[in-house]
Amino acid sequence: MEELFLSYKAYAFSIAYRMLGTAVDAEDAVQDCFAELQRRDRTGIHNMKAYVAKGITNRCLNMLNSARSRRETYIGEWLPEPVSEPYDGPEAAAERKDTLSYAFLVLLERLSPTERAVFVLREAFQYDYGDIAEMLGKTEANCRQIFSRAKRTLQAEPSAAMAGPGTGMARSGLLRRFTDAFTAYDVSAMLELLSDHPVLVADGGGQDVHTILRPMVGRKGVLALLTSRRVLNRLRELEPSVETVNGEEQLVFRQDGEVKAVLCLVLDRAGEQIQSFYLVVGPEKLGHVF
Repeated sequence: MEELFLSYKAYAFSIAYRMLGTAVDAEDAVQDCFAELQRRDRTGIHNMKAYVAKGITNRCLNMLNSARSRRETYIGEWLPEPVSEPYDGPEAAAERKDTLSYAFLVLLERLSPTERAVFVLREAFQYDYGDIAEMLGKTEANCRQIFSRAKRTLQAEPSAAMAGPGTGMARSGLLRRFTDAFTAYDVSAMLELLSDHPVLVADGGGQDVHTILRPMVGRKGVLALLTSRRVLNRLRELEPSVETVNGEEQLVFRQDGEVKAVLCLVLDRAGEQIQSFYLVVGPEKLGHVF
C-alpha cells in the first residue's frame, strides 16, 4: 500500500487540484481515495492508474457539488488557490503542464462539475472518451458532447481568447515594470501595461479581509484601482518578488518572509500587455506558496 501511495499520490493530486482549484481540498480527496483503496480487496484491480483516476474524480465531483452551497455565502469573489510547485512523480509526464496555469484554473470555474471532470480528464490528462465514460458512468457519446459543450463555454470567455504565454525574460520584465508603476502610482506607465479590456478580481478568503469585493472590468476602472492612493495600499507596504506560481512567473508579496498576497497576471495574446489580474490575499489560500 505504501508503494502504491508513493507511486500515485502525485498523479491523484494533479487531477484533484485541477478539479477542485484548492490544494487543501485536493490533499483531502487524495487521502480519502487511498484510505478507501487500503480497505478494499485490490486483487481485482488490473489498471491501478485508471482506478485511482476514477476514484479521485468521483470524490472531487462530490466535493464540487457540496461546495456550491458554501460558495453562495462566500464574501466577495472566489479564486483558485495558487501553488508554488506542481507535484511531480512517475506519472507527471502524462499531464499537460499548461493546464496547471492559474488562468486555466480560473476558466474551469465556468464549468459545471461534470463538465469540469470530462474536460480535465480529456484536456489535461489525454484520457480517451471510452475511459472517461467508464470513470463517470456515462456513455462515450455523452462524454464527447459534454467535452464539446465545455470547450465552447471556455472559448466564449474573453480571457481564453486573449491569454498568451508571455514566458521568459519578456514576462519577467513586464512584471517588474508593473511593480515599479504600481509602487510609484505611475498612471502613464500603468496605462502602457494594460490591455484594451483588463479585468481585476480579488479574493479575500471569504472573510473580513479588506479587498475589492467585486470584479473591476475596463481600462478606466482597473487603472483607477491600481494607481489609487487609497486602494490596495496594504499591498504596497509588502515586499514584492517575481516567483514561479502554477508553473508561471507571478508576483508574491511578503512581510518578514511570510507570504501575504499573490498577484497572478494573465497577458494578452502578444504577451506585451496585461489582460487579467487575480489577487489572492485570504490567508488560508496562501499556504502552498513557499
